[in-house]
Amino acid sequence: MLPEKDGNGQPWADSGQRQYLERFSDEIIGHGFTLPTRLVRLRELPILACYQQQLNAEKKSTHTSRSYYIAARQLLATLLPLEENLDNKDAEEMSMIEAVGHLDPNNGRLDIWLQSISHLKPATINARLAAISHLLKWIGHTVPDWVVRPQKSKRLPRTLTNQELTNLLKICRQSENPLAEVIVVVLLETGLRVGELCALNSSDVDLNDFSATVWSGKGNKDRKVLFTMRSKDVIKKWMLHKRSRNTKEEEALFINSRGHRLTQRNVQKMMDKLADQAEIPRSRLSPHTLRHNFATGLLERGADIVSIQRLMGHADISTTRIYLDITDQTLREVYRRAQETDIFGEID
Repeated sequence: MLPEKDGNGQPWADSGQRQYLERFSDEIIGHGFTLPTRLVRLRELPILACYQQQLNAEKKSTHTSRSYYIAARQLLATLLPLEENLDNKDAEEMSMIEAVGHLDPNNGRLDIWLQSISHLKPATINARLAAISHLLKWIGHTVPDWVVRPQKSKRLPRTLTNQELTNLLKICRQSENPLAEVIVVVLLETGLRVGELCALNSSDVDLNDFSATVWSGKGNKDRKVLFTMRSKDVIKKWMLHKRSRNTKEEEALFINSRGHRLTQRNVQKMMDKLADQAEIPRSRLSPHTLRHNFATGLLERGADIVSIQRLMGHADISTTRIYLDITDQTLREVYRRAQETDIFGEID
C-alpha cells in the first residue's frame, strides 16, 4: 500500500514509526522559558543580585543567605557537555531571563550538580538541596520528583562525661585566659549557640534577673535564656577585666585580646587549648558539645521536653526529642535510684 500524499505531492510521515530523539528548540516552538509575572520587570537584571535581595527581604540569617547564594552560584556555574567555561563572574552577570532557561531542572544541569556534591555528608547535601529548591521555586521552576534527599544517619549528641567536665572546669579556673571560665560556664548554663554567645551585648544581660536576651537567633527568633549565681559571678569578674582592654566595641559583652568582638573562631581556638590542657580529645570539645551537655543535664534533672525546647531555641520539637535517647550514664543513674529501695526486703 502506497503512502498517502499531502497537497504538495509529498508523502505523509508515518506517525507509527516517528520517534522524537530530542526536545524541540525554542526556535521551533516559538517561545522559550518565561519568568513568573512578579519577576518580569527584573528580566535583564543579574539573577544573583536579585536573589540576594530576595533572601534579605525574607529576613534570612546572614549564614543562611550566604549558603543559599553560594549554592545558587555553583549551580549556575555547573557546565553541561560542550558548554564553554563559566566562572563565578559570568554567573554573577547572568540575567534573570537567561538564568530561567539555564536552570531548567530537566536539561541535565541539576543532575551534574547533584553528582558533584554526592561525596558530602547527608546533612550538607540536604542543606544545599534546600537552597537550590528555594532558588528554583523563586524563578518559577518545579523541583523534580526524582530529586531525593539522602537520609541522615541518626547520631546521638556528643557530650562530655562527668569526669571530663570536672577536669575542664578545673582547667578553666586555673587558666591565664580571662575568657576561659566565663565562656565555658555561660555556655554550660545557658545552652547558647556559639554565634549567639559572640553576638551578646552587655545590655542584653540582666544580672539581677539572672537572664539574657538573644536577639535574632537562629531562624531570626528572639528568646530569653537563664543562668545561675555561678554565671553571674564569672560575668561580673569578666566585666571588671574588660575595662582594662582598649576597645571601640563597648557594647560587646565579650571581646578578644585585640579589643574586637569575640568571634566563633576565637572561641573554638580557646576550646582546643583547653581540651589539650584537660586531656580531652579536641574532637570531643566544642561550644556545641557544651550546648548538648546543657540539654542532657536538664533532662537528667527532670526538665520536660517543651521547656528544654524553649531554652534551646529549637523551632521544631523533633530536634529536641533526640535528647530523649537515654545515655548510658543516665540509665545507670535511674537504675541506681531504683535499687536504693530494697525490693527484696519484704521477701527476706
